[in-house]
Order: sequence, then C-alpha cells, then structure tokens
Amino acid sequence: SIRPVSAIIVNKNWMIQKPNKVATFCGCIGTDHFGEILKQKAEEAHVDAHYCQQTQEPTGTCAACMTGDRSLVYGLSVHDNWELAENAKVYYIASFFLTVSSESNLKLVKHTSENNKIFGLNLLAAFISQFFKEAMMKVMLYVDIYNHILSPQMDDIAEISWRAQSLPKVNKKRQRVLVFTQGKDDIVATIGEKVTVFPILDIDQSNIVDTNGEGDAFAFCLELVLQERPMEECVRGGHYAANDIVRRAGFTFPETSIDASDHYPPSTVL
Repeated sequence: SIRPVSAIIVNKNWMIQKPNKVATFCGCIGTDHFGEILKQKAEEAHVDAHYCQQTQEPTGTCAACMTGDRSLVYGLSVHDNWELAENAKVYYIASFFLTVSSESNLKLVKHTSENNKIFGLNLLAAFISQFFKEAMMKVMLYVDIYNHILSPQMDDIAEISWRAQSLPKVNKKRQRVLVFTQGKDDIVATIGEKVTVFPILDIDQSNIVDTNGEGDAFAFCLELVLQERPMEECVRGGHYAANDIVRRAGFTFPETSIDASDHYPPSTVL
C-alpha cells in the first residue's frame, strides 16, 4: 500500500535533495508510533530533522482523503534548537505556526533581518490572515519571500500583489518576492514593482491523480529563487515539480521526470 509520510515544510525540505541534508527542519513530536515513523522517513529522505520528543502530547497527524478533490483531516494532538537557527542562511515557515507561538516567530525574523538572511513565509489558509492578522502583520515586516495560495474566484490579483509589495519592510537590502498561486489558474509573481503573470503548465485532466502535494512541490520555485535565477525560470521550475507530483498518489517522486521543456506558455509583464 502507498504510505508517504511527511508534512508541508518537511516536503519542501525534501524537494532540496542534493546535497543531502543541506536543509534543517525543527519540530516537536511525541514518543509514539507516529513520531518514530516521521524520524524514519526523514532519515530515508535525507532531511536533517531535529525533533523534540516529549511525553505530554501525541504526535500530530493529518490524513489526506484521495477522492479527486482536496480533503484533509487533522489530528492536532522545545528542545533548544537556537544554535541551528543561527547557523542557517535561509528560513521558511508555514503560516500555521503564527497561530501557536508569535514570540518564536518574531525572535526568528528579527535575527534574519539583523543578519541580512532570507526569510520566507507561506500563507497556507485564508483563516490565518482573518483571525491572526496582528501576528501575521508583525512578521510581514521581515518577510523576503512570500507565497500565498489564492482562491481562483478573487478579482484583480495584480492589484493584490502590488498592495502586498507596498507593505513596510525592515530589511531594505533585499527586495520582497511575492508568489501567488491559484490552483489551475495563472500564477502571479512580483519582485519590486514588476508584476508578471505565468500561465500554468498544461496537463490533461485524466493524468491528475492527487493534488494534495502540488503546493509543496512548487517549493522548487523557492529553491531557484535562492539561487538568484531569473523569476521566469523559478516559476517554471515550480510548475515542473508540481506537474510531476499531481500525477501520483501522495507526495512521491517518479523514477524519471516528465519532459516539459517545450510546453511552457509565455509569461506576461503587467
């Protein structure tokens, strides 16, 4: 049976596979069966995972139902890792962490800004900005790379992108990079005042098996941003990885990748 085991940020670490263990992940798990599975799978995937194991709470879990539509069921049931944070050059968090420990977030983002490091934030759900706006806006002052999954029904995404780009930023040595994904619709990316629309890489509906790992796979775009590649190349890299992942059940990789080099539609600068 298929049993891929991971989580959003761990999957993004997994995408950066070479050299092995170049990315570090910190988190808290229980001393239970699911905790041991996470440790084992992280080791197999060459993720440098540092888990704090405690006995008070069980390991949090999430089940993805393969029904043709995205469906997730969560079971939400530290160790001193600051030295690991100091040694890192790039930081990336899921917005869910804003609901748990805003103090930890602020300590981390201030460190990145003071040392001219790169900090990325992924807004994974609309309710974060609705119910945790204060915590989010405090962190946005320090965000260098921002990824947001938008509803395809939203109007004038370019205007939303410009407004987000105009938000205050503490570290002015780095331009803020914004990437807005919309499922099957166009991607809007912004660096400075330049807003570019990227049509998605086409795929036949019959080839789509599971979209739950699509956003995680798009992290390949982030990896290329960190390599200072042109934005068009970065987005195409994200398209390429996401297009591969949705053809399979769970966040798993095929033995050979698709050849999509001749199928990228042209981008449009607004």
